[in-house]
Amino acid sequence: MLTEKLEQIKALFAEIEQALIAYSGGVDSTLVAKIAYDVLGDRALAVTAVSPSLMPEELEDAKIQAATIGITHQIIATHEMENPNYTSNPVNRCYFCKSELHDTLKPLATQLGYPYVIDGVNADDLHDYRPGIQAAKERGARSPLAEVGITKAEVRQLSQLLGLPWWDKPAQPCLSSRFPYGEEITIAKLQRVGRAEIYLRKLGYQNLRVRSEGDTARIELPVEQIKEFVLTTDLPSVVSAFQKFGFIYVTLDLEGYRSGKLNQVLNRESAISNS
Repeated sequence: MLTEKLEQIKALFAEIEQALIAYSGGVDSTLVAKIAYDVLGDRALAVTAVSPSLMPEELEDAKIQAATIGITHQIIATHEMENPNYTSNPVNRCYFCKSELHDTLKPLATQLGYPYVIDGVNADDLHDYRPGIQAAKERGARSPLAEVGITKAEVRQLSQLLGLPWWDKPAQPCLSSRFPYGEEITIAKLQRVGRAEIYLRKLGYQNLRVRSEGDTARIELPVEQIKEFVLTTDLPSVVSAFQKFGFIYVTLDLEGYRSGKLNQVLNRESAISNS
């Protein structure tokens, strides 16, 4: 079944003959870039958008992965931080981010003769709250993984099958996702969150989030790692480091890490409005 889906994506790329990939360096878009390159060779181009909301280490990963695959890799700048519709952090913030991305990529694709911008949206993404998907659709982007029904788990399985060493790489959405809706996003806030997460990764914790609310940092780790963190980590050093980054208070979320946790406020508001 999985190999059938892989063949469907290959057939899709063969049909469109050349492809510009919106390539973040995450496991989804990297798989798309790999398959596109295997089918199209030099007629596939991976483009990474750089802005303050992208972790610097993510850009380095994207460069290394593109070089490993062999695909041509181009870096461009996007300017969503200049849009108050984005920095005010409304519930549809991602719509304005993806609008900026695809308003930048689509003219580039047209200029270079690529018929579509291809992204890494997978089938599971269609069932989550992802306003950015609508922005991409409005601008004619295509999502091969979603089109053939490949889930996030299958993305990792296919990546492993194709020999990609980063098949189990943790998801790493943009840093703006660390802030509760309605709190203004600034470059300084993005930088302190980024520094805090890099600090924790250097301690050996890879799958994590540092959520930011006002002057408070809330560390989210997988539930099974919370006890280890409390017992083995020099907590005063963590607090001191975070305060140097610009936070005043440092907390640990006892519920543990869960992707998209900040969206739970939307579910609560919806339930209240419908009651």
